[in-house]
Amino acid sequence: MDSEPSSTSRRQAGQARDAVTGVRRFILASLLILLCGACDQGTKWLAQTHLPRHAPISFAGDLVRLQYAENPGAFLSLGASLPERWRFVIFTGGVALVLAVLTVYLLFFASLRPVPLIALSLVSGGGLSNLYDRIVYGGHVIDFLNVGIGPLRTGIFNVADMAIMAGTLLFLFSSRGRPQQSR
Repeated sequence: MDSEPSSTSRRQAGQARDAVTGVRRFILASLLILLCGACDQGTKWLAQTHLPRHAPISFAGDLVRLQYAENPGAFLSLGASLPERWRFVIFTGGVALVLAVLTVYLLFFASLRPVPLIALSLVSGGGLSNLYDRIVYGGHVIDFLNVGIGPLRTGIFNVADMAIMAGTLLFLFSSRGRPQQSR
């Protein structure tokens, strides 16, 4: 009888060690989602209470501008010109459904390595915070950040948008280049 574990069982044991499962997954994802939402909502509160409504404030030689805006569309105002009914269906109803599925998957079913778990938690946290804005502010999201050099500038965005973009890029890069496991 061979006492050495097979390569399949060693690989499965390694995958089990590498994955964040159960209570750890729930705690890590929950903390990241809550922290992301708290940071975003806190900065939006500061923007609402301290930024002028029509004049941007410039920093670092105009590299960064703080400018209050209420965005009825998605990232960088995509879809802002859609009829209000369609914006509600897509940006509130559709996004709520996608985020509910993603968040339940993250908290209860995902067996992911730490980096993809962190990445998807950032996407969920940012998305949930922007969804909260849409519900509370009549379909609008509070934006206040703009960066660029001269005429080359981003649109106005917020901390939740940064979390969503960072999470998406982190997820894409974490899944790139890994060798496929043979079956």
